[in-house]
Amino acid sequence: MTGNDPLSNALSGIDNAESVGKLSHEVTPASNEIGSVLEVFYDRGYIDGFEFVDDGKAGQFEVELKGAINECGPVKPRYSAGADDFEKWEKRFLPARDFGALVVTTSSGIMSHYEAREKGIGGQVIAYVY
Repeated sequence: MTGNDPLSNALSGIDNAESVGKLSHEVTPASNEIGSVLEVFYDRGYIDGFEFVDDGKAGQFEVELKGAINECGPVKPRYSAGADDFEKWEKRFLPARDFGALVVTTSSGIMSHYEAREKGIGGQVIAYVY
């Protein structure tokens, strides 16, 4: 794992674990941001679940994989997207319309671009999964 971006490290770890068929993956260190991204992955059906484990340091997430992720990763730099701009970012990061999800950080928290579009709010695109 390289760099100093915990979200990027977490997503590449999950992506790698999925690609070799592992059923679980530990994400260290845990953060609220990573937890919120995992929540979106869970809500959209890409993982079976995740649990915070307090290891006495920063903590970690135990992520239950189910082989549903083809690819996931961070979006860098983080682009601002209005509620009606998501289609442009879908075309850029997702393989097809309504296939996969963008993870967006908004004033109402971290959510999928579907939820943000429904609520009519924009934000910054921070990750993708399909």
